[in-house]
Amino acid sequence: MPPYTIVYFPVRGRCEAMRMLLADQGQSWKEEVVTKDTWLQGPLKASCLYGQLPKFQDGDFTLYQSNAILRHLGRTFGLYGQDPQEAALVDMVNDGVEDLRRLCSHLIRHNYEEGKAQYIQGLAGHLKPFETLLIQNQGGQAFIVGDQISFADYSLLDLLLNHQVLAPGCLDPFPLLSAYVERLRARPKLKAFLASPEHTNRPVFGAQ
Repeated sequence: MPPYTIVYFPVRGRCEAMRMLLADQGQSWKEEVVTKDTWLQGPLKASCLYGQLPKFQDGDFTLYQSNAILRHLGRTFGLYGQDPQEAALVDMVNDGVEDLRRLCSHLIRHNYEEGKAQYIQGLAGHLKPFETLLIQNQGGQAFIVGDQISFADYSLLDLLLNHQVLAPGCLDPFPLLSAYVERLRARPKLKAFLASPEHTNRPVFGAQ
């Protein structure tokens, strides 16, 4: 049995970054897919610490909150920077990703038809800080922080891939971000995961 289990809805949502991380690190995991009907029945929701998914199991250790799960995996696999300053920058990047993820989630769930045009109009302003971080880190030729991949790279990659679906061409004004996405998705294990039915058949947006 794989040591890791992801309990979540049948969407990419808040779990695809951790799936990318696990796949790229050569790990296997089990999926426990929760349908809307099962969730609405109530017992599973009541059993979850915060009344929400994802739920992540690492052996007999259970963890909730998607960003806490990413940080746990970051520590486990040495994906948390090489010193305290890099670790702080990794946290900063992931917090920036979370800010935009929340805005995007709100758009999808509450205001898609009326708000999409305005959201896309303001998107460049939200993406520019990540381009700036790449400029400041070896001229954008490495990762988002330092010269080793971190959990924040998977989080950011997931966010950027989702936005390329939502707003094709949104990375065109950002050559370093565009190259960064192509560089990461070309990593052999990550490339295989992104081409797999497990990834491609899961809806991009859904219950989060």
